[in-house]
This record gives sequence, C-alpha cells and structure tokens, in this order.
Amino acid sequence: MHWIVLAIGILFEVLGTVAMHYAEGFSKPLPSVLVFVFYGIALGSLVMVLKKMEVGIAYAIWAGAGTALIAVVGILFLNESVSFPKILSIVLIIAGIVGLELFD
Repeated sequence: MHWIVLAIGILFEVLGTVAMHYAEGFSKPLPSVLVFVFYGIALGSLVMVLKKMEVGIAYAIWAGAGTALIAVVGILFLNESVSFPKILSIVLIIAGIVGLELFD
C-alpha cells in the first residue's frame, strides 16, 4: 500500500512542477493555486509513506522518480531539448531507483 501512496505522491509532485511552469512566476492565478495544491498532496503522501519506509530510501525514490518523470514530461510536452546526455542521465536515475529497491 505504501508503494501506491508513494506513486501518488510522485505523480502530484510532477503535476505541481508542470503547474509551476504554467504559473509563470505566480502571475497566473489558477496554475499558481494548483502548484500549492499539488505539492501539498505530494508532501502529504510522502509523510504517510515515511511511516512505513526508511526516509533515505523513500525520499531518494520520490525525488529521483519525480526528476526523471518531469524531464520526460518536459521533453514530450513542453518542447524541452533532448540529447544523449539527458537521456543517459534519466536512465541512470531510474537505474539508481531500481538499485535502491533491489538492495534494500
């Protein structure tokens, strides 16, 4: 169950980051409000997960997966540049997350 809550937290962290992009320095009201709502849900999910998982593992997975996912979202939907080093870095983040789970 804590894995589902962690996945929900990661999803809302990504949504919060996308909303931050569209908030344009908090000059747009709706995306600005969504930043706080989405990040509130994300952090609340992380707090619940920390009852069942070690903080180092949970936070590393939350931050790493969120970073990898927002990089992919940026490439696919926000017209961000794509390069071999960027793709390799995303793959290495994912490998690190898998390694944390395998060796925990």
